[in-house]
Amino acid sequence: MTQMASISQQIWDMKYRLKGPGGEPVDKTIDDSWRRVARYLAAAEPADRQRWEQTFFEAMEDFLFLPAGRILSGAGTNRKVTLFNCFVMGDIPDDMAGIFENLKEAAITMQQGGGIGYDFSTLRPKGAPVKGVGADASGPLSFMDVWDAMCRTIMSAGSRRGAMMATMRCDHPDIEAFIEAKREPGRLRMFNLSVLVTDAFMVAVKNDEAWSLTFGGTAYKSLPARELWNKIMRATYSFAEPGVIFIDRINRLNNLWYCENIHATNPCGEQPLPPYGVCLLGSINLARLVDKPFEDGAGIDPARLGGLVRTAVRMMDNVIDVSNYPLPQHRQEAEAKRRIGLGITGLADALIMCGARYGGREAIRLTEQWLSVLRREAYLASTELAAEKGAFPLYDAEAYLAGETVKSLEPEVQAAIRAHGIRNALLTSIAPTGTISLFADNVSSGLEPVFSFAYTRTVLMPDGSRREEEVSDYAVRLFRRLRGEATPLPDYFVDAQTLSPGDHVVMQATVQKYIDSSISKTINVPEGIGFEPFKDVYLQAYESGCKGCTTYRPNDVTGAVLEVKKETAAPQAELPLEPARARPEDAFDAGAVIHLTQPLNRPEELPGATYKIRWPDSEHAMYITLNDIVQDGRRRPFEVFINSKNMEHFAWTVALTRMISAVFRRGGDVAFVVEELKAVFDPRGGQWMGGKYVPSLLAAIGDVIERHMINIGFLPDPASQDKPNQGKQAVNMGHRPLRQCPKCGQPSLVRQEGCDTCTNCAYSKCG
Repeated sequence: MTQMASISQQIWDMKYRLKGPGGEPVDKTIDDSWRRVARYLAAAEPADRQRWEQTFFEAMEDFLFLPAGRILSGAGTNRKVTLFNCFVMGDIPDDMAGIFENLKEAAITMQQGGGIGYDFSTLRPKGAPVKGVGADASGPLSFMDVWDAMCRTIMSAGSRRGAMMATMRCDHPDIEAFIEAKREPGRLRMFNLSVLVTDAFMVAVKNDEAWSLTFGGTAYKSLPARELWNKIMRATYSFAEPGVIFIDRINRLNNLWYCENIHATNPCGEQPLPPYGVCLLGSINLARLVDKPFEDGAGIDPARLGGLVRTAVRMMDNVIDVSNYPLPQHRQEAEAKRRIGLGITGLADALIMCGARYGGREAIRLTEQWLSVLRREAYLASTELAAEKGAFPLYDAEAYLAGETVKSLEPEVQAAIRAHGIRNALLTSIAPTGTISLFADNVSSGLEPVFSFAYTRTVLMPDGSRREEEVSDYAVRLFRRLRGEATPLPDYFVDAQTLSPGDHVVMQATVQKYIDSSISKTINVPEGIGFEPFKDVYLQAYESGCKGCTTYRPNDVTGAVLEVKKETAAPQAELPLEPARARPEDAFDAGAVIHLTQPLNRPEELPGATYKIRWPDSEHAMYITLNDIVQDGRRRPFEVFINSKNMEHFAWTVALTRMISAVFRRGGDVAFVVEELKAVFDPRGGQWMGGKYVPSLLAAIGDVIERHMINIGFLPDPASQDKPNQGKQAVNMGHRPLRQCPKCGQPSLVRQEGCDTCTNCAYSKCG
């Protein structure tokens, strides 16, 4: 029977265990879950179903192969859910009817649990004429607001957390507004943003040339390419978005270059997909395959790895045949190309177990060795499936073999493709694996370095009490078990915060050589890194062959940092490091989160302001008064009153003001009130106010409260480069920046693989 640590048991029970309508467990053990998935996928093998069920079960047993979460939670449940993780939706036509038809398709897809990606470059820029109606276009960002509202609505209806990716070409006239969009508090919170950067743009940046912003053959603006590049870099330096996608490289290296054009990705970027493309994911757990860990000669048996890869390819190919799909277009696209995304997890732990420092020469050698086996065996497995079941329908032998990526394969693999064709057009991808890696006994995630070797997690007990438990990395526990608890960790135990940006980039580039799709990876950079060295990270990623680049730098927008002193010696790097600026310890300031048990006392007199809003559906205006209190030298909201002649709203406005005032008087981080109000959507539809779509009257009230918080300095002014503390607490445990989790409220949120993941309650969000 598969053994699990306490936290893995909790993840399984919460996310992947099949339960009945009343919450009663159907899967009694994790082996029952493996068996359920294996039996369902073996249904696509009618000739020898029982044998393949056992083979699939053994592949998953002991966490060797980890299908993505949709497969683990949905396969064999008789629920109308999709087993695909993410989707790129259809091209958005530049007309109102087409735009809202695509919005409907997005809602249907997200309702079934799929993250979605869209390219908004197809929409005309703001201010462009709209023929036939005598008006000017509102621009793609206004429609992104509508998509954002839709995603929040789906979430509020109880569906799985939404995740969306929005892309825009670097030559679109609204690209500057796209880059700056997230400086506005609360805007586009359901989106990840990425700029589609072309090779021509990178050449223009290098040569300091002019760059034209055009749409439909019309040039709207020209500016220096370096100026636009610096705007992209400054935005991601300040608040971690947008990411950068090297779109020409993606299309040039695409196996399906002859029959599709890619201009969007799934929410975390590991799957660049054509219109209605689907994202099917699974990971080989390298940490579980290492023989003789921490000994001379430690390594992975290529034959064992290859056999597991071949089984995984067959399992994932079967998912295409047995899964539900949100839309017929998704099914058609999946069946025509049979694209899968087999990847890895546990790479950093596997390297540690072999005594190799992440980013060092030996780590690069081992990574290339393991990934070359994965690629070779995946392609050979797919050719064997083609001989047995047929090649993917859009297979064109001459065109496929002429692709740059296919031409780089081993001669043996190319010969097999010529002989049999290939079942799956693309086979490899490195996805975010944060939750399934935690589920698999807390191995390192994807190709990321270990984020933290140990942390404390608060567990809610059945009786309502709480206890703390230490969660440690898989490789650390194994080392302690083999070498003793008192043995110091060797210098090849490095984490994400002690590595240089160069270490991250070189590992991403190394892996990318063996991946036909793309990679989800976050390059952690120190808070004190200068702007010029920061920009060099992206140039290094481009020059080294990466298909995209995403960084995370602790900053005022993503949260203030409190550093808890921890005496550790920084390991010596094998590659030259950019020296990080020494950072003094920060004390709690007036903006720190303070959790109180008693409400604040009300003074006799309070400063405040009154705001007037007029909701288009309401006959009378509404007046909102917010009063403030000064606490620890900082002005903060204390109470709110809402008045209107419209008695229709009387009861709920009184209730709302009492509840909000009660929250304000408790102190601490009350900015979430704004977020909650702005997430409320009226099923009858919202209204356009001041050129902006507001989804409900409550959301309009949230906007007013947010504006007041900015006016008094409680929230940062998005127009200011010097942003004050937002009241969001973050703790840096030994140089590990942790932000406050929106679910459990603990300072335990980390950024990995483009996703926010809570180390305390396992909350995760990739949007």
